[in-house]
Amino acid sequence: MNRKKLTQVVCLMICFLMMMSIAWLREGRLFGHDLTAPNHPEAPIDTLPTARTTPDGATVINTSTLGADLSGYGGPVPLDVYIRNGRIERIEVLPNSETPDFLEAVTDELLARWIGRTVSEADTLAVDVVSGATFSSRALIGNVRRAARYAADHPVRPAFWDALDLSPKTLIALLVVLMAAILPLFIRNRTYHTVQLLLNVGVLGFWSGSFISYSLLLGYLANGTQLLLALVPLVMLITAFVYPLFGRPQYYCTHICPLGSLQQLAGRINRRKLRLSSRTVRRLNRFRQVLWVVLMVALWTGVAAAWIDWELFPAFLFRTAPVALIVVAALFVALSVFIPRPYCRFVCPTGSLFKASEGMK
Repeated sequence: MNRKKLTQVVCLMICFLMMMSIAWLREGRLFGHDLTAPNHPEAPIDTLPTARTTPDGATVINTSTLGADLSGYGGPVPLDVYIRNGRIERIEVLPNSETPDFLEAVTDELLARWIGRTVSEADTLAVDVVSGATFSSRALIGNVRRAARYAADHPVRPAFWDALDLSPKTLIALLVVLMAAILPLFIRNRTYHTVQLLLNVGVLGFWSGSFISYSLLLGYLANGTQLLLALVPLVMLITAFVYPLFGRPQYYCTHICPLGSLQQLAGRINRRKLRLSSRTVRRLNRFRQVLWVVLMVALWTGVAAAWIDWELFPAFLFRTAPVALIVVAALFVALSVFIPRPYCRFVCPTGSLFKASEGMK
């Protein structure tokens, strides 16, 4: 192994250990194992009366028993909380005694707040009650938190076939990410490259919401994941961390990342770019490096660690993403018309992690 390759391997291991330490400090777990709890086997979730596994591999937590003491205005408000890959996918309200129209208005405003959150985030997420609907709001909030806590305490161990996600969305996203991972190694055609960028944005970004972020990485390190339920992110992670070891640096950022692809497409609108001096580029690169160090320290110390919820990738999930996040993402895309991939090059914390793992500045 030559010196350069050895440096890359060492940098990759250091970054991996850094992220593991952050996951442990934040969640108290590594790969789903509570390092502070007694060592005893967990019961499979499918044997527990409050949970079941759907045919497409989602875990459904029923709060009829968990939240029996949580009363809304007319009585208990049980929920079915659907969880996939450690994140809440959707929430359904079960039959109850609340006024239907009134409860619908409350659920529309409240429940979307948890979609896409990890179970650990859902358990502690601060959600305000809806004005004029205090009892119903508190019942809904309490039910979601108890479902999230139950899911965290009883990790899923599905059978092999139950673990396979064969939904059309997943299969198409897997096809697109495999195309992006393989074809650019052999095809240099500009037309194909444009088609691939469009697929990355449309399928991986807006349709399936597949991308690598700090939230994803820390969630996997803290809670583990079923590989058969995470084939698309697995391919992405391989291109981000393994490809550079074989002479393909920044492959994920330039060939797969939906936000990077959207910036590349926007950049094709205008051929005349703003010319940044080498001095300005160096300063912007230094800013990115300093920013990354500050954000990593924030994660280690727990001070302002919520910044990971404000990476720009979730802007593709525009139905649930904060408006401010969507606006900032749109501004960077607009800026990329004049400056090539500005967010990727000068800001992106996830991209900075990739660079650090490759031994790059």
